Amino acid sequence: MIKSGLTIFADENMPALEPLFGHLGSLIRLPGRSMTPADLKQADILLVRSVTQVGEELLRDSKVKFVGTATIGTDHIDQNWLQQAGVGFASAPGCNAEAVVDYVLSVCFHLAGEQGFDLRDKTVGVVGEGNVGGRLVRRLRALGVQVLVCDPSKAREQGAKVVNSVELQTLLAQADIISLHTPLTHDGADPTWHLLGADQLAGLKADTILINTARGPVIDNQALLQIARQRRDLTLILDVWEQEPVVDPELAALCRIATPHIAGYSLDGKIRGSWMLYQAVSQWLGTEPEVSLKSVLPASAFSEVKLGQGADTLPLMQLLYDPHRDDRALRATLHLSPDERAKAFDQLRKSYPERREFATLSLSGDISSAQRTELSAVGFSLNMDR
Repeated sequence: MIKSGLTIFADENMPALEPLFGHLGSLIRLPGRSMTPADLKQADILLVRSVTQVGEELLRDSKVKFVGTATIGTDHIDQNWLQQAGVGFASAPGCNAEAVVDYVLSVCFHLAGEQGFDLRDKTVGVVGEGNVGGRLVRRLRALGVQVLVCDPSKAREQGAKVVNSVELQTLLAQADIISLHTPLTHDGADPTWHLLGADQLAGLKADTILINTARGPVIDNQALLQIARQRRDLTLILDVWEQEPVVDPELAALCRIATPHIAGYSLDGKIRGSWMLYQAVSQWLGTEPEVSLKSVLPASAFSEVKLGQGADTLPLMQLLYDPHRDDRALRATLHLSPDERAKAFDQLRKSYPERREFATLSLSGDISSAQRTELSAVGFSLNMDR
């Protein structure tokens, strides 16, 4: 096993690599979407995000012995080939789960204000109760929201322990808000590619809000476009797209909020992903991790707010994240040619402004018990002794 002098190639958009990996050898950053076999011939370790397809085609001529992806999803990694080739592998499950939940709740609170509803009066359907979906379910239930869950594999494993577990068609027919949190799989017992096709989308009830922060092909985007043309009562929130990085401008135009695959793009989540890979590499090398997550997380620009009675949740959310900002940025690119649109999509991700998770904001002040319950459930840190 190599102990030092490693050559580490990494996606240029991954943060905190120098303090985490710099002491292990040389660190070379490359654009994740355009990595080639020639680029990686001298690599010992490869660190990527979701835009890099990793398998035999990319690595067969390299000496890579370890691959890490700083993402929850792994559909871009050919794990079978890595295993057969004797290449170590690690992902970062849960690294940006809090950020995705922040995004979904931000969207829901914004829509509640725009459409004049109380989230507690809605039934929310969560498809996939893994790292992200499970957190969303817990926060929604803490808010007092009725939640339906569809996760067939978890239902088989845990049976009645999965509260309000329903079949997909039941969820689609009964939920007012549907949020997708599945991995992208093409086979197995529960494939999710085009999980929502024309037949499933036709079963949505009137005035449904449909949110996808999972993977673009979980929804048949062509079928969704046809449905959206016909049913203007649907509210679409899409952060992921079937043909990324090329976004269908007509489908985006029919969305209430359209964003460039950034739901999980909090600084906290991205650094947490890098740090989780650092831990995995340390284990692979047989060494003890020396760098803590806290030491590489910078202080937040908004770390503490003192509240008074009647404090509203949405403005506090907006201190840290406003989904309409990302929506405006993506819409400004939709007039471009497909090639230029793809480049702009990646540039929006590469130059994404710093965004912190709700948990980094500490709230204090004299507020009601109901306010405390809501703010805590949303994800803020409460310090009511001050």
